[in-house]
Amino acid sequence: MGEDHRQQARLPQIPNLLQGMVINKLNQVWIADITYIRIRAGFVYLKAILDACSRRVIGHALSTNIDTALPLEALRMAIAERQPVPGVIHHLNQGVRYASREYVEELRNYGFKISMAQKGNPFENAMMESFFKTLKYEEVYLCEHETF
Repeated sequence: MGEDHRQQARLPQIPNLLQGMVINKLNQVWIADITYIRIRAGFVYLKAILDACSRRVIGHALSTNIDTALPLEALRMAIAERQPVPGVIHHLNQGVRYASREYVEELRNYGFKISMAQKGNPFENAMMESFFKTLKYEEVYLCEHETF
């Protein structure tokens, strides 16, 4: 068992705070996810964070490695862009990159409320899934990207 899996097993289950919520203001909810993009040499990974009200990308990172550094880079970009006050809900999927001690600590240091979709339920993060689908159909799939 790798370190990432042992680390995730030690973290508590985090509930989905968005069920039934009406999102009607900026910096109320940030949603996040990672997707892969095929390039000729393999894959790269894109982490994006959207403001759920505006549906605007407020943080992103691209890497050839899918590790904790990728989501942290995007999160730090979003924090620098928005300078949120404590209490913003940060909603994401379960996974070792998100549930890593470093990522959770960074969120808590800035006063975020953490929300997670149930494992294996893409409908609980449908806005991100929709964003990535649109991005891929309107940009990624239109040409073959050769390099990172």
